[in-house]
Amino acid sequence: MNEEKLTAKNDDAQEPYKRPSWDEYFMKIVEMVASRGSCDRGRTGCVITRDRRIVSTGYVGAPVGLPHCDEVGHEMHTVTHEDGSQTQHCIRTAHAEQNAICEAARMGIALEGGTLYCRMSPCYTCAKMIINAGIKRVVCAIDYQAGARSREIFKEAGVEYVLLSNDVAKY
Repeated sequence: MNEEKLTAKNDDAQEPYKRPSWDEYFMKIVEMVASRGSCDRGRTGCVITRDRRIVSTGYVGAPVGLPHCDEVGHEMHTVTHEDGSQTQHCIRTAHAEQNAICEAARMGIALEGGTLYCRMSPCYTCAKMIINAGIKRVVCAIDYQAGARSREIFKEAGVEYVLLSNDVAKY
């Protein structure tokens, strides 16, 4: 039995270890933060860093002290778009980006010059908050179907936008 363990370790040792990049590292942490989300329509997370140090995290959830979707159900809102199509969104929760920015504010932590990591491209409202918070870089795992306007204002505001995959989240 000891020989098997030694052999397995030796076989593993033959493959060189690949240290994750900073973006890979923080995106893995985003996944863990997202697991705390309390709305099953979008368990997403957010990590905000400055100088490669985590300064704030947030996940999708109801405001502090209010019931969560997982406890009482969704609060759905129908949006009618210019082309006549309709989508439904749960409005009970605050987005992960909003919660991370608010958490930093509650703790008195400046986000100026920071990097925000999130699962999907931020919505338009979150994008405006990100810009106003002074965040200079946004890294997203996947795109969001309604993220085009966010990308436009990031470009206008000089916020670097990094999309790690061309996959698109649709609701």
